[in-house]
Amino acid sequence: MAARLSKSHSDRMISGVCGGIAEYLGWDPTIVRIIFVILTFLGWGSPVLLYFILALVMPD
Repeated sequence: MAARLSKSHSDRMISGVCGGIAEYLGWDPTIVRIIFVILTFLGWGSPVLLYFILALVMPD
């Protein structure tokens, strides 16, 4: 059975997007959150917009 990208119920800080991505990839959620913060500072805020879009689109 293929893994499905969804929000995390057990590892959420705001809405579970980073935790869900980490579960899907098999990574530590802290690593995904650190990457997100680095991309936010280097990407001039565009990852924040992507986060909100994913929070609306990703299933629970």
